[in-house]
Amino acid sequence: MTYVVTVEIRIPEGAPELDGLHRVGATALLEQGFASVAGIEGADGMEMDLFDVAVAVHPGGAILKVMVAAPSLEFAEEAVGSVSEEVLERSELLAEWTVESSEVQLHTDAARESLEAADGPGAPPSDPQARRAHHTAKPDTADETEQETQDHEAAFRTLAARLRSFGPAAFGVAETETGTETGTGTETGTGTGAGTETGAGPEAGPGPDVRPEPGGDERPRAADAPPVITPESAELAAGSLVYGAEVLIDELYDDVQALAEEDTTVAECQGHLWHLDQLPSRHAQQYNELFARRFLVTAIALTTRFTDGSFRRLGCLAEELVLKLLLEQAHVTLDLHGLLDEDVAAALGRFAGEVYEDMDFAWLQDTGEEGADGRGGGGAALGFGTWFTPFDDARYVHPYALDEIPETGVPDTAEN
Repeated sequence: MTYVVTVEIRIPEGAPELDGLHRVGATALLEQGFASVAGIEGADGMEMDLFDVAVAVHPGGAILKVMVAAPSLEFAEEAVGSVSEEVLERSELLAEWTVESSEVQLHTDAARESLEAADGPGAPPSDPQARRAHHTAKPDTADETEQETQDHEAAFRTLAARLRSFGPAAFGVAETETGTETGTGTETGTGTGAGTETGAGPEAGPGPDVRPEPGGDERPRAADAPPVITPESAELAAGSLVYGAEVLIDELYDDVQALAEEDTTVAECQGHLWHLDQLPSRHAQQYNELFARRFLVTAIALTTRFTDGSFRRLGCLAEELVLKLLLEQAHVTLDLHGLLDEDVAAALGRFAGEVYEDMDFAWLQDTGEEGADGRGGGGAALGFGTWFTPFDDARYVHPYALDEIPETGVPDTAEN
């Protein structure tokens, strides 16, 4: 059985947080350490194959996603944890770092549904395509009670606090609405990163004609006025992004494995894919296993910056595409649980407008041919070989995914 083990690693207590240069160095050391591990032998001679490792280093430590083939879940967790500790011990610079946890993270709702329905009439279908449709289909209102909907809403609101790089203003909440108790990200409610660089803008706040009437519960607004986004709606939107990030990363891991097992590209893959087949179809022949791994690492790096408070700007075109998938996942998640109302959808829309600097990447979905200069209809250079190239010298792209710049100055593509 193949498992994806999540390993949480922390820097020594009391040590200063890692800056950008130290994070790059720690990433290299961890990747080199795991590259030297060909396989793992545990108790009673049980063996485990290590397929792939994705490393995301943040100011307080690192998160590893280790893909392994093991005889049992418990063995996978224990063995990967031991190997992680050994990798740290062998590196003088990381020797004092500690492994906080090593576990296979399951989506509790899906796991509970599968266990309750196992071998019964409600068992999820075995075919991957049918199973995907089963899980993504909007449930009947009779299938989810009001209490269950409230439970999901409470869970999303709890998760919102993890989106540390963004405050309510990034979701379109007027500055007068933000506060320490209702903020989605930071204690001040103003957020960091994209939420503070450009702000939600004065147009995000309600004008004089949309203030509450005395004693009234509803805010009147003109028919053509944008929704007034409340801190509560922003909190739901933020929580859906955090939850959606977990689902997106797990499913991208599945996509990597599907391409690896067939040794093929998205265009020719016969197995089930969750997300990679949603990328621009004109380049599907170039989405091979290496591309999939680079895209996965990009997703991990981006969502890590979203949640550790270090996000400033999107680094490359691949990150723009990751954000597109993440926003779609957030919409689907909210809709599944009956929580996607007009205001929450508007909050996600304002977030997208806050983080995206332009929408040139949307031209990749156009089936028309690019010009001779590799430019799409949007006028931006969208050549496939530049998807993991930083937009400028100040942008961050994970070293594993980064396009290498040879002496010719032309970035390497995923298949090189």
